[in-house]
Amino acid sequence: MDSEIKEEIPMHEEFILCCGVETQVLKCGPWTDLLNDQSANRPKLLIFIITGNPGFPAFYVTFAKALYSLMNRRFPVWIISHAGHALVPKDKKILTTSDDPNAQEIKDIYGLHGQVEHKLTFLRTHVPKEMKLVVIGHSIGCYVALQILKHAPELPIIRSFLLFPTIERMSESPNGRIATPLLCWLRYVLYVSSYLLLKPCPEKIKSWLLSVVLQTMNVQSDFSLLNLLEPFCLVNAAYLGSQEMMEVVKRDNETIKEHLSKLTFYYGTIDSWCPKEYYEDIKKDFPEGDIRLCEKKIPHAFTLHYNQEMADLVAEWLKDDLSQIETEPEGNKD
Repeated sequence: MDSEIKEEIPMHEEFILCCGVETQVLKCGPWTDLLNDQSANRPKLLIFIITGNPGFPAFYVTFAKALYSLMNRRFPVWIISHAGHALVPKDKKILTTSDDPNAQEIKDIYGLHGQVEHKLTFLRTHVPKEMKLVVIGHSIGCYVALQILKHAPELPIIRSFLLFPTIERMSESPNGRIATPLLCWLRYVLYVSSYLLLKPCPEKIKSWLLSVVLQTMNVQSDFSLLNLLEPFCLVNAAYLGSQEMMEVVKRDNETIKEHLSKLTFYYGTIDSWCPKEYYEDIKKDFPEGDIRLCEKKIPHAFTLHYNQEMADLVAEWLKDDLSQIETEPEGNKD
């Protein structure tokens, strides 16, 4: 199935400046400029994927293609990198785009709240304001997705799928107890070692190392993952991770309650970032919510080997929403 998807489905890579920061956007489908597309064939909806940390869109390509295919190629699926997690390769150019004229300078753009503003700015400047949105968050991307609902109620988000959501008590989770001292106390050791080891390393050696690691993990990618070995990107991922451990503590029940009808939560049974007890707690607090527990033993990092399974689930959950959109009159922009 994956080989068919790769051969047949168009995937477009762009590098833009968003909030003044180099940003990678991967676009699945033939639509590359929704903002200036006035054709009758312009889609009514965009599916927008917010990654986990590290925020490398290339890991989500197979998932995006599978989802696009399951929707009969009617709606674009876009994936955005986190700010500071992408550097433009030497053979690529940055597309010049217009920033939001009302946007204020974002402080701490590489931090948790800066990442939220980064995604909001992108949606406001690259997506038509009347275009309906389905937001898919993975891991810390779920936290970002909730913050978007909280801070931008004007965006026409019809559904938000939160996959393996790290939206509370991150430092108390099994993985968090290990990651917290590493990211919060030993972060500068990681910074220095990554620059000393990787900065002088020739690109050919990095490419070889990366290919060996990916082959060992049985992972393939249509796009370069060299940013995995870029000290600048690794340092920013570690910095974001340290803020996650400190700031993602209390679940935002107020935002969840306000937007509950739009939300679908999907928790794992073997997830050391958001263990099963977190599912049980939120299910108890929101018994009427669409809060699901994985029955397939899909791991937190589903993008490594379970892309088709997750795409099947999301496509099934979206069926009713998509059928309503397709039956709407052309003039209906509400």
